[in-house]
Amino acid sequence: MKLLDIFGLLKKDMDYIEKELYRSVQGEQKLLSETSLHLLKAGGKRLRPVFVLLGGKFGTYDIERLKLIAVPLELIHSASLVHDDVIDNAETRRGKPTVKSKWDNRIAMYTGDYIYGKALEMTAGLSDPAIHRILAKAMVQMSIGEMEQIRDFFNTGQSVRNYLLRIRRKTALLIAVSCQLGALATRAPAHISSLLYTYGYNVGMAFQIQDDVLDLVGTEKQLGKPPGSDMKQGNITLPVLYALEEEHLREPLLKEISCVHHEDGRASASDAIGMIRQSQGIAKAEALADRYMKKALDALDQLPNIKTTKNLRDIAHFVVKRTH
Repeated sequence: MKLLDIFGLLKKDMDYIEKELYRSVQGEQKLLSETSLHLLKAGGKRLRPVFVLLGGKFGTYDIERLKLIAVPLELIHSASLVHDDVIDNAETRRGKPTVKSKWDNRIAMYTGDYIYGKALEMTAGLSDPAIHRILAKAMVQMSIGEMEQIRDFFNTGQSVRNYLLRIRRKTALLIAVSCQLGALATRAPAHISSLLYTYGYNVGMAFQIQDDVLDLVGTEKQLGKPPGSDMKQGNITLPVLYALEEEHLREPLLKEISCVHHEDGRASASDAIGMIRQSQGIAKAEALADRYMKKALDALDQLPNIKTTKNLRDIAHFVVKRTH
């Protein structure tokens, strides 16, 4: 089963969530509504709402309750992307102009803040304090992850451990709580929501590692942005760190990365990408993503043997094997 098939199973509810996403950012300030809709209409995999809905299948499924988590989680993710694009000076996302490139940095920053506010406004409909604590903690960790990424721009001396801690905060935690909160909101047993958190965390780690691999091996058509964009923006990712461990590549690769850095992103990253593709960096990163996926599947083996568990297994395979 492919991810689109899983979406098909949830089509009615995902269509509803999509409409609620658009509705949630409409407000009296026309420009903020316009910029927010521009971001949402650029699309996306909507993985986080899917994980919320699937997590909800382990309890008493209620789309009206689940939307109060599914929509805010996607809004939080979207808001972080707007801010990312400002920090990274990104012109396109998913093949469309970013908010900062179509308007400007100030409008983009306020758009991100506005979307965060709309997310919190919607979660106010949930009375369970545990849900609010989990969500708030995830947002704090995301912010720390963003600061760590800025700190480590073009830092070729960072450790693999630092990289993993950063992507844990920036990506994996929000996916983990998507799975967990879907279960909590529908009053699934505590051990179920805990296993779903473990599953989501490991899928999130695999997802981000694979995303970083794709940035180096994908085409502009597949990615919706030029390959090597991470490096040009200063993000030294796992395949690069592994490639730098190879003695014969280290000095020439450091030289190429330095050129990209000191020419303020105007230099081509193609030579550096070529070196990384010839190294063991891609294969080693993919192997680590596979290990995270195995941990995710191990958590699923402890869940009830129902159709939803199979759907979650299919998503895990999609995340690691996808090409865009």
